[in-house]
Amino acid sequence: MRITADAESDLYREVTPEAKATRDMVAILVASVLALLFRDYAARDGRWLVSFLQLAGLNGPADGVNAWLTTSSAAQFNALALWAIVHIVAYVGIPMLVIRYVIGGRLRDFGLRIKDSASHIWVYVLLLAVSLPFIIAVSSSAPFLAKYSFYHLGVDESFWPYMWLWWLLYALQFAALEFFFRGFMVHGLKLRLGYAAIFVMMVPYVMLHFPKPILEALAAMFGAIVLGTLSLKTRSVWWGAALHISIAGAMDLLALFHKGLL
Repeated sequence: MRITADAESDLYREVTPEAKATRDMVAILVASVLALLFRDYAARDGRWLVSFLQLAGLNGPADGVNAWLTTSSAAQFNALALWAIVHIVAYVGIPMLVIRYVIGGRLRDFGLRIKDSASHIWVYVLLLAVSLPFIIAVSSSAPFLAKYSFYHLGVDESFWPYMWLWWLLYALQFAALEFFFRGFMVHGLKLRLGYAAIFVMMVPYVMLHFPKPILEALAAMFGAIVLGTLSLKTRSVWWGAALHISIAGAMDLLALFHKGLL
C-alpha cells in the first residue's frame, strides 16, 4: 500500500501546480486544527451555548437551554446529546465546507466509497476479535466502570428512550470520527504526502486519547496506522466506523453487565 500511495502522490504532484497542491494541504491541516479546537472547547459543557445566547440578547432562550442542560429530568442525556452533536459538526461539517468551497473535491473521494469495500472485511473482524479479550479483561476494573458507559443508567431506569437514543448518537459520532481522521485527513493529504499522510493523521488521533489509560492511547497509535492503511486500500471508512462502533458497544455492554444493569 505504501508504494501505491506514494506513486499516486508522485503522479499528482507532476500534473498539479505546486501552488494548488500546497494550498489544499494547508487548507486541510488548518481545517483539522479548527475542527479539533471546536470539538474540544464546545463539547466540554453547554455553558458556551448559554453564554452565546446571552451575548446575543436572547436571555429567554439562554435560560431555557441552561435548564435543559442542568435541571431538566433528561439533563444527563441532553448534555451528552450536545456533546455528540458538537463532535459530528466538527468532524463532518467543517471538512465538508473545505471540500466543497476550498478544495473543490468530491465527498466520495474522501473515504466514503462503498463499492468493493467489503473485500477486506475479514481484517476488521480479526481486529475486533483481537480487541475483545483485552476489553473483557479490563471491563471489571474500577477505572473502566467509572468511565463507561458515558450515559449512567439508573438502577430502575429503562433503556428506552435515553440509553437507546444515546447509543444512536454515539454511533454517529464514531462514524463522523472515522470520516474526519481516516477520510478527510488521510485522503485529503495522501496526494501531497503519499503514505506519510497516515502518520500525520496519527498524531492528533493519539492525542485525543491522552486523558485515557496509557494502554488505550498506545492501542490508538496502532489502530490509526492499521485503519489508515485500510482506508487507503479500500478508499472507504465505513468498515472502520463499524469496528469502532462495535468496540464501543461492547465496552458499554460489559460495563452495564458488571454494574448489574444488563
